[in-house]
Amino acid sequence: MERILVTGGAGYIGTILVPELLKLGHKVTIYDNFMFGAAPLLGFSANPNLTIIEGDVRDAKAVKEAVKGHDWIVHLAAIVGYPACAADPVRANTVNVEGTRNVLNAMEKGQRLLYASTGSTYGKVLGIATEETPINPLTLYGRNKRDCEEMIQATDHEFTLFRFATVFGSSPRMRLDLLINDFTYQAVHNKQIVIFEGHFRRTFLHSMDAAAIYPFAMSHWDQMNGGTFNVGDETMNYTKLEAAQEISKKLDYYLHEADFGSDPDKRDYEVDYSKLKKLGYQAKINLSDGIDELIKIISVLKIHNPLRNA
Repeated sequence: MERILVTGGAGYIGTILVPELLKLGHKVTIYDNFMFGAAPLLGFSANPNLTIIEGDVRDAKAVKEAVKGHDWIVHLAAIVGYPACAADPVRANTVNVEGTRNVLNAMEKGQRLLYASTGSTYGKVLGIATEETPINPLTLYGRNKRDCEEMIQATDHEFTLFRFATVFGSSPRMRLDLLINDFTYQAVHNKQIVIFEGHFRRTFLHSMDAAAIYPFAMSHWDQMNGGTFNVGDETMNYTKLEAAQEISKKLDYYLHEADFGSDPDKRDYEVDYSKLKKLGYQAKINLSDGIDELIKIISVLKIHNPLRNA
């Protein structure tokens, strides 16, 4: 039985990951500010191996107290995505960078860190991005994650860094600002999708597969300690237009390709996932099946707040 602290454990990936860790018999502590409420925890909150702490990663004293006694720190707490970061740069910097600094300063010898970074750190890439490709983030979000990666690599702590593909799929703490989730919502409720830069390529990863990397890394620590890994699957590389067309196979809607708009992250490239695949990690949910799942829940999702991070 491992003792695991999950910062941001009430978030999009955390609410998928935590019940899986509990099923594996671990003791789990969620540390979260609950800015989106605690309802996503209700399905597993009764588990006796779960501890819930309301706190902010910007509170160094509270973080230090929360980190004590844990074998693993899964650091998910962040302001995620360039729109949310651009909307409040001060909050983004303090939560993403200073919050990570607080976690690192709180950690003791022998504790292990699993850190959620992003493919947005690559910026504009020609060709295929590998873990050795120089990173050149173009947005505040990407720069925040780059700064955290460098901060972590400069410590003496044991760690693994994950650069995630664009995640999609349902979650107890649903997000509709993610590209596939947003497209599906627009197709279901508005009967149209408007896209720009439809030729830009993205690699997608289902939310359950994103969560699965954490127990995988724990069981492959000798091979992954100190490493940086792209997390995704090359079979899930689609242009934005192709992704929208996958939805059109399942729903009737109007697709409009706009000649305006741009992606500040310039995410238009393929990513090499062979480093992780050689260790045995394999994404299990493809885009088509993930869209089926999204249609099922989004069709009955009645919302007033659009469940967006920004």
